[in-house]
Amino acid sequence: MTFSLVARCPETGMFGMAVSSSSPAVAARCAYARAGVGAVASQNVTDPTLGPLTLDLMESGLSAEEAIAEMRAQAKFLEYRQVLAVDVQGRTAIHSGPKSLGIWTQAQAQDVASGGNLLENDGVPQAIVDAYLTASGHIGDRLIAAMRAGRDAGGEAGPVHSAGMKIVDKVAWPVADLRCDWTENCPIENIATAWDIYKPQLDAYIQRALDPREAPSYGVPGDQ
Repeated sequence: MTFSLVARCPETGMFGMAVSSSSPAVAARCAYARAGVGAVASQNVTDPTLGPLTLDLMESGLSAEEAIAEMRAQAKFLEYRQVLAVDVQGRTAIHSGPKSLGIWTQAQAQDVASGGNLLENDGVPQAIVDAYLTASGHIGDRLIAAMRAGRDAGGEAGPVHSAGMKIVDKVAWPVADLRCDWTENCPIENIATAWDIYKPQLDAYIQRALDPREAPSYGVPGDQ
């Protein structure tokens, strides 16, 4: 019921992931990223423990491929799961269990991997990978472009209702964590609109956390 990508920006070292689904609040269960380590998507009859486990394995020094292999050795019911990973060197790996739902498939390249289930067609993940690799700008812009490409290539077989995008950089928290938990409209466009608003303020929010004395004004009524 989901299509997603995990990605690394080779210029900045940022990691990001984006996901959309017909299910509610998909990003709450499927989106994982850790600065200096990597990004993971855990989806299809989701086990939310697999994202942190795979990140822990990569943080211990394993490559994405090695971490996915070790995750397979430790986890249960892997035939129902899809797990995508990208590591600090941009290496990618994917596990797609044979009991993934409907039309399911995957695609990967250096710095980006995509997978999906209950898809309209088997070309959706490749369209996502191609769009990420050809897009330019901030990793957030590239994630949005990739998700739009997946949607336009067919996306999920039915309408999607939720989406999310998570980006990590040099700090311990996500520098962007945008979600649309339910809409009858296009959740990817909801996330795109939120990103357009949030992107110019991203650095200010980081600075306010690190040292508010050097931060710009808040730009809200009552702020002097």
